[in-house]
Order: sequence, then structure tokens, then C-alpha cells
Amino acid sequence: MNRLLLTGATRAARPAFAQRQTAFAARSFVTYRPQFNKEQKSQSKQEKSEGQQQSSGSSNRGKLAVLLGVLAIGSSILSISYNKNAPAEFIEPPKKTFKDNEVSVIFILGGPGSGKGTQCAKLVKDYNFAHLSAGDLLRAEQAREGSEFGELIDKCIREGTIVPQEVTIALLRNAMLESQKNGVTRFLIDGFPRKMDQALTFENEVATSAFTIFFECPEEVMLKRLLERGKTSGRTDDNIESIKKRFRTFIETSFPVVEYFDKQGKVVKLQCNKSVDEVYGEVQKALKDKINI
Repeated sequence: MNRLLLTGATRAARPAFAQRQTAFAARSFVTYRPQFNKEQKSQSKQEKSEGQQQSSGSSNRGKLAVLLGVLAIGSSILSISYNKNAPAEFIEPPKKTFKDNEVSVIFILGGPGSGKGTQCAKLVKDYNFAHLSAGDLLRAEQAREGSEFGELIDKCIREGTIVPQEVTIALLRNAMLESQKNGVTRFLIDGFPRKMDQALTFENEVATSAFTIFFECPEEVMLKRLLERGKTSGRTDDNIESIKKRFRTFIETSFPVVEYFDKQGKVVKLQCNKSVDEVYGEVQKALKDKINI
């Protein structure tokens, strides 16, 4: 009986105890909820801040990686460009034999038989020029006893081809130096340059030309003059075969030289199928206009 009463009392007490426990838990939840929410918010903010830092760090690291990549590519391109264009060694450019204000050089160009020599002779007389004919210098060197270039020059003259520039330029330089010793500083260089390499080498290593006189003349007129001259000149190249070869060589190699200087405004073109005096009057005018003499 007592056991039954105790059991019943116990059962009766359980709901009341449970209610008290529930009420206590509810009070505890209400009491600590603000603190819990505060801690949750704090933790959320901390996690968000850490996330932003990580994101910012990742972004910065990404930007740095891109920058380093660009710098590496730029360095590679510069290195390739430098290695491609850099010379193997420094080569000092040759010094000119004559300074620009030291001498006056006029190139005299025109086809064979155009009258270059005749006009130069008149200029020498009136203006104290030294007339340096490339052809005459080569023939003199050919005839000089013991010349190492004699046979080569002879072959080139007979075949109407051009003598290597090293030979011709050396002869011109020596002749100019000899004339300078005698007080001559004005030079007419006749029949030169006949090729672009001659023009460039002479102006880089010997002297810069003031301008070029180019005598234009019909081929039939030049042919007639050369055949007439060949009767008394004794020159081996004053024959019909050599003359035609010289015409071809002049057209193929010398015209580019004239065009090169003409683009620099350094060419005076004169028609020479006129009388000698008429042509000479035009030559004198060119001298006055170009170098004021």
C-alpha cells in the first residue's frame, strides 16, 4: 500500500518537476539569449572580416602575379631585340681624309663622249680647279712600271667594265693629297663615281661632294664623237664594241648614282648636244648657284 502511494506520489511529482525544469530552462534561454546573439554576431563579423582579408589577399597576390608575368615577358622581348640588333663588336667608323670645309669636290658625270673632259679643261683654266679624271688615273696606273693593278685595269678597260673601287678611290685620294700640297683645294672628279658603292665609300672615307654636274647627251651623238676621237686618241676603248659596252655599263650602274644625289638636291643636269660655249655658260651658272664662285 505504502509502495503504491509512493509510486503515485512520484508520478504525481514528475509533471510538477518537469514544469519547473522547463520554466528554468526558458528563463535561462531568455537570460542568455542576448549574449548568445551578440557572440553569434561577433563570430559572424570575424568570419566575414577574415573572408574579406583572404579575398583581398588572394586578389593582391593575383595582381602581383600578373605584374611579375608582364615584367618577365617584357624583359624577354627586350633581351631578344637587343641580342638580335646588337653588333658583334664595336667598329669605329673610318675618318675622312678631308674635312667638309677643307676642300670642294664636284663630281662630273655623263655618258662616254658627252663632253666631260672638254668642260673640265675650261674650268681648270678659269677657276683653278684640279681636274682628276678617274679614267686617266687608271690608265696612268696601268702604264706605270711594276704596278700590281696594271693587268686588272687593262682588262676592265678593254671589256668596258668597272675597276674595283679600292683601286680607283686610292688613286683619287693620292692625287687629291698631292694637289693639296700645291695649294689646290677645288677638285673636279671626272667620270666618278660610276657605282653606288663608289659614291658611298668616297663620301664616307675621302670627302663629301658639293654637288654633281650630269651631262645628258643622246647616245647617237656620243657614239659619233667617240668614233671621231678614236682616230687620233690611241685609246684602246675608242672602238665600236667597247663603246657599246660602256654605254650599257653607264646606264645600268651610273644612273642610280645620279638619282641618289638628285634626291639630295645635289645634281645639276645639263644638255650637252649644244655648242661647247653654250654648255660652258650653263656650267658657270651652276657653279655660281651651288658654291657661289
